[in-house]
Amino acid sequence: MQSQKQLVREQFRRRLRQKSPAERAADSEALCRRLVRSSLWEETRSVLFFASLPEEPDLWPALELVVKRGITVALPRMDAAAGTYVAAVVRDPERDLVTGHFHIKEPAPGCEPHPLNLLDLVLVPGVAFDLGGRRLGRGAGYYDRLLSQVRGITCGIAFDEQIAGELPVEPHDVFVDCILTPTRWLQC
Repeated sequence: MQSQKQLVREQFRRRLRQKSPAERAADSEALCRRLVRSSLWEETRSVLFFASLPEEPDLWPALELVVKRGITVALPRMDAAAGTYVAAVVRDPERDLVTGHFHIKEPAPGCEPHPLNLLDLVLVPGVAFDLGGRRLGRGAGYYDRLLSQVRGITCGIAFDEQIAGELPVEPHDVFVDCILTPTRWLQC
C-alpha cells in the first residue's frame, strides 16, 4: 500500500509543479474568498489553520482576517518528543510564529495550547483528496494522528488539480468532512 500511495503522491506533485506562481496566487485568492464567505465560516469560533508549503494553497490572507474578527486561531506545532502535532493559539501572526519542524511556520513555544477536540473547524492540507473525503498526506501520519482527536468539522484545502476519483487508504487514515477548492465546496 505504501508504494501505491507513493506513486499517487508523485503523480499529484507533478501536477502541482506545473502550476505557475501566478496561477497558485490567483487560485489561493479565490479559495480564501470562498472560505470567508461561507456559512460554515460564520458559525466558526475556533479554527485550526496550517502554514502552507510553496506548492499548497496560501491561506494567509484568510488567517489575517480571522484574527481581526476575534475568532480563536490556532496552528499546528510539532511536539518532537511525542512525535505529534498539537494546536497552539496565534493572536499575532507577525509575532507568534517561528520557523519550526520541517522548516514550516508554527506557533512559538510560548503560544498557549488549544485542545484539538474543542476546535470548530480544522483546515487540512494534503497532497490529494477524493470525493469520499479520503486524504493523501505527505506520508508520515502526523495529520492523521492530529485529525483522530478532532471533533469539529474537518475541511480539506486543495487546488482543483488535487482532487482524485478515489485514493488508496489504510486503516489509520482519517477522512475529511468536506473539501474546499478555488471553484467549489465538496461535501464528503
